[in-house]
Amino acid sequence: MLLHPNYHSGGAEIAGNWPPAWAAYICGALKAAGFTDLRFIDAMTNDLSEDQVRAILRSEKPDVIGCTAITPSIYKAERLLEIAREEHPEALTVLGGIHATFMYQQVLTEAPWIDAIVRGEGEEIIVDLMRACEDGRWATDRRSIQGIAYRDGSEVVATVAAPTVKNLDAITPDWSVLEWSKYIYIPMNKRVAIPNMARGCPFTCSFCSQWKFWRDYRIRDPKKVVDEIETLMREHDVGFFILADEEPTINKKKFVAFCEELIRRDLKILWGINTRVTDILRDEALLPLYRKAGLIHVSLGTEAAAQMKLDRFNKETTVAQNKKAIQLLRDAGIVVEAQFIVGLENETRDTLEETYQMARDWKPDLANWAMYTPWPFSDLFRDLGDKVEIFDYEKYNFVTPIMKPDAMDRGELLDGVMNNYRRFYMHKALFSYPWAGSGARRRYLLGCLKAFLKSGFERKFYDLGRVNYWGPQSKGKVDFGFDTSRKRADPGKIEWKTSHNRKLTGPQQAQLMACGGGTEQMSDEAETRVH
Repeated sequence: MLLHPNYHSGGAEIAGNWPPAWAAYICGALKAAGFTDLRFIDAMTNDLSEDQVRAILRSEKPDVIGCTAITPSIYKAERLLEIAREEHPEALTVLGGIHATFMYQQVLTEAPWIDAIVRGEGEEIIVDLMRACEDGRWATDRRSIQGIAYRDGSEVVATVAAPTVKNLDAITPDWSVLEWSKYIYIPMNKRVAIPNMARGCPFTCSFCSQWKFWRDYRIRDPKKVVDEIETLMREHDVGFFILADEEPTINKKKFVAFCEELIRRDLKILWGINTRVTDILRDEALLPLYRKAGLIHVSLGTEAAAQMKLDRFNKETTVAQNKKAIQLLRDAGIVVEAQFIVGLENETRDTLEETYQMARDWKPDLANWAMYTPWPFSDLFRDLGDKVEIFDYEKYNFVTPIMKPDAMDRGELLDGVMNNYRRFYMHKALFSYPWAGSGARRRYLLGCLKAFLKSGFERKFYDLGRVNYWGPQSKGKVDFGFDTSRKRADPGKIEWKTSHNRKLTGPQQAQLMACGGGTEQMSDEAETRVH
């Protein structure tokens, strides 16, 4: 049995329910290996309480119970596996995901009912683990299973890291385990999928965890990716997709081939990506091709704390370049979203206002102000030292101010961000979206406005209902509910380092920049090598 924890924060989920692709990939790998007696429970999408999950567990007789967790959902995942242990004392409990991969010492210490942690990509590791269980070798041969961590008495043991999955095209996810009728993208009112074209990133930025988790950069055959999208459309009525890749345009040749294949098959499906300003400027002449392939939404890492001129951040682009990239996308008929990261220690009312004025000047269709969230296993978290004072990982969700600015309290910071959202989207609703031309772009923007208003009316946006924010008059009464009993993990018990399996052609450590930053581009030689 696989469990997806019920965690909500009012962030990206305001656009709809997102299909937990990890379950499809794990189930696909298990079924290919002969383990076909599987059940997946999506407690998040179905908003299941602990008692409801307990009732499901009680009605089943699983031999192995697995769960996943990103950093903010780690406590929910630990609790589900504790319930699993209470209901099925003899079952093996397994946890995977990025947080446990690097923080396994802390997780196994605070949740000793977890029998094993899968560290890194799970498709091959989970099969090895299941075979050991099936053969009765778990207790005796645990040390021989690569890529796991477990408790042996009072000792936490981490086995040698497993190799990454080398042939991504050989992985066949079992999409049938997901309840597709539940995964609706509100702006389009269609079922949504999140396929991936590549895993990892060829760069090694200190603030980021993606390259550390995936370790090396591998990219799929574009035709295979389109095959998967066509299958999702035909068998599960998917009508919109977002590529899961951090930066899908890094490998220009593969991305162009992907777009050309979509055009050749004439699938007539719209989709979105995240990418970098530098890639948009590089691909100016190709933007009409991208739009023809169905690309409708691009989220850009435009300006993220760069205006604060911090020594540890560098502007990834000039203001003029950011503005130009946004205009190029709009001219190509593509909806463009600007990302702003706020909330470091020297944030002020003036710097928040600066990001709003940038948003007005650049004229993106959408803008997002995310709270800076230092992943506890990133090098930057360690470098920040005592400036990080909140260790309640449930709040590490991009909507809660983890860092406290020197010149503002957290309630003022939230109020300033909400003020930016109110002004930006009020202006768009009255003077932009209704007149944004015709066709798919206008319908998409009106759908985005619907999603935004719906989450605001329900008080789910940015968790406003739970933190008691009702407008400027309540900023002094905001309660983020931090669990102050949570303490900093022992730095000596965090897996800071990982083996990056690709030889980098550029600097070994990319410059410290905000998400979407960096001036690096893959050379033709590098693109050929990672094919």
